[in-house]
Amino acid sequence: MKTQDVILLTITGEDKPGVTSSITHILSQHHVTILDIGQAVIHNHLSLGMLIALPSETESSPVLKELLFKAYELGIDIRFDPINADDYSHWVRSQGKDRFIISLLARKITGEHISRVTEIIYEQGLNIDIINRLTGRIPLSGDQPTRACVELSVRGTPRDTEAMKTAFYNISRKIEADISFQKDDIYRRSRRLVCFDMDSTLIQAEVIVELAKAHGVGEEVHKITEAAMQGELDFNESFKGRIALLKGLDVSVMKKIAENLPITEGAERLLGTLNRCGYKTAILSGGFTFFGEYLQKKFDIDYVFANELEIRDGKLTGRHLGDIINGSRKAELLKLIAQMEGIHREQVIAVGDGANDLPMINAAGLGIAFHAKPVVRENAGHAISTIGLDGILYLLGFRDRILKD
Repeated sequence: MKTQDVILLTITGEDKPGVTSSITHILSQHHVTILDIGQAVIHNHLSLGMLIALPSETESSPVLKELLFKAYELGIDIRFDPINADDYSHWVRSQGKDRFIISLLARKITGEHISRVTEIIYEQGLNIDIINRLTGRIPLSGDQPTRACVELSVRGTPRDTEAMKTAFYNISRKIEADISFQKDDIYRRSRRLVCFDMDSTLIQAEVIVELAKAHGVGEEVHKITEAAMQGELDFNESFKGRIALLKGLDVSVMKKIAENLPITEGAERLLGTLNRCGYKTAILSGGFTFFGEYLQKKFDIDYVFANELEIRDGKLTGRHLGDIINGSRKAELLKLIAQMEGIHREQVIAVGDGANDLPMINAAGLGIAFHAKPVVRENAGHAISTIGLDGILYLLGFRDRILKD
């Protein structure tokens, strides 16, 4: 009995309606099986590939002749490559290999970005299956900040996963791009809870520094804050020392600062999308509940855990109420919220910039250092340093064409 002929069809040319319909109509008349199919359109240029198997009783010549005539009629090019049965069997067996998603984010994607990333992929023995652009088309000129993301789906087992991640981290600093490496598994497609640090993450300010400036102790508090964020000081002691300097500050000052908080680029777009898609969101902050609750109302955030300042007669006493929300407490709260919501920890995202965010970043399935201190970037699984908070959407696989700004 004649074995089935397996043929790879490669179709290229100007993209126009009816190409795929016309080609597959011919295939249907000859009872052809489509084993694989993929299509891409770049700047109105079509690239369509189909791996087909002809019935064992069917000769290939009449089918290929009809396809050639139809391609000529449509003004496109078509190429036929016979596939050896052993090669096809090997290809089928390879589908059980691990798959990963590599996301490349930057203001604009350059040839160097793709070259550096794909060189590391090659060195690790991985194959690239699909490359997709997730962001919208970038204008050649304009004053508005741009964002670009290319997603690569790769297959295989890295020779050295840690060495590969280190290589991505090292080149990302040199080429001004962010590179995220995730296993393409069920959790990557089903994140359900996003936990944010507040100061220098959701907002572009350290509120305690702003309060200190208004109270005339800005320089002293700024020095303590920076040392704490760099991991050079114990958070609890630095926290007590800083709020003690705020004694006597009028609450009206806090309200004014809250109303003028500088919201981080992309935060509104990100939180709006998460809310529309049913994600749970939380602020886990070493800052203050007064400001966390203000953002909660503004962005419809589900949970807020932050530090409570003691207030008497409309002024700060320089003391706090309750437990201090430090790094370890943030991680505990992340786990608690996930448990309350019935969410697996692998489905949780944590985002922060300071050393006290590392415990929750490392407790989450997807931990992201956002425009973070070097010590945080080096110890977090993922980092975004070139674009806004809405870059997180691309790590989740969202595309600009389905998002609303």
